[in-house]
Amino acid sequence: MDIFLLLLGLGVLVAGGEFLVKGAVSFSRAMKISPLIVGMTVVAFGTSAPELIVSLTSALEGNPGIAVGNVAGSNIANIALVLGVTVLIFPIVADRQTKRVDLPMMILATFMFFFFSRDGLLELYEGIIMFSVIVTFTIFLIRLGRKKSKEEGNEDWDDERKKPSYWKALFFLHLGFAGLFFGAQWFIHGAVGIADVLLHDNPEKDTIIGVTVVAFGTSAPELVASTVAAYRKETDISIGNLIGSNIFNIFVVLGITSIVKPIPVTKEIIEFDMLWVIGIALLLVLLIAIGNRIGRLKGAILLSTYVAYVVIILLRVQGVI
Repeated sequence: MDIFLLLLGLGVLVAGGEFLVKGAVSFSRAMKISPLIVGMTVVAFGTSAPELIVSLTSALEGNPGIAVGNVAGSNIANIALVLGVTVLIFPIVADRQTKRVDLPMMILATFMFFFFSRDGLLELYEGIIMFSVIVTFTIFLIRLGRKKSKEEGNEDWDDERKKPSYWKALFFLHLGFAGLFFGAQWFIHGAVGIADVLLHDNPEKDTIIGVTVVAFGTSAPELVASTVAAYRKETDISIGNLIGSNIFNIFVVLGITSIVKPIPVTKEIIEFDMLWVIGIALLLVLLIAIGNRIGRLKGAILLSTYVAYVVIILLRVQGVI
């Protein structure tokens, strides 16, 4: 049964990724806006939905602290694992907006996350600030897209929304989001079941499964969406999705969750995971600064960083370091 769920989840994930990319490309064309902006907003929010659901559910059940570990692990995986794998498949070129707008916002979000977490608690007012920032940033991106669309002589968005292509694009987007959400759930369930059998004698099996299988599974929507986009040569959607997901994870997932209930941040998160979140974000900035093209060598560097992160966690669990 676990193997069936694993394969079913994987198949639905791939199908969901195909529909999502198709919908995002169609939406971009229908609305006459940049695929990068669609990736930064619509796709990023959709692929970050699992993190938001997990975090809100945990907070309402009295375990808000899970949200921080969830976001930290997801943000590390999005850049080091997902982007690393994506550019191994098809190199990405970072355009002007990515360098001047999107990356600086991701760095701002990362350092705000660290600054607000230093006292060991994400409080209501901090959540309001984070959520206000993402609302403002999203409005800015939408207006930027609308301005560029009008400068190119395209019709007003109200006219675009009356066309069949707009509604067809929305249908594929929603179908893709549903596929990624349920596919990830089934994939994780099947993978955890298999890992539980293989590691039944290991006293640290829960931690090992959490760091590897569950962490990978929660990043599966971003991984599939970005790799499919890269394979289809829609690289703007790919990189926009990943940078946008990291921004949304902090400002939306942690912002909304801390508004619902204050989130405790452990010393382990502050002194270990947060350093990796910051380090990998700065590594991406460095890799883009030394050349707009994110090729296979840079992908290998990012992927190696993620492998090192997982190995260090496992060694810490075993008490080796």
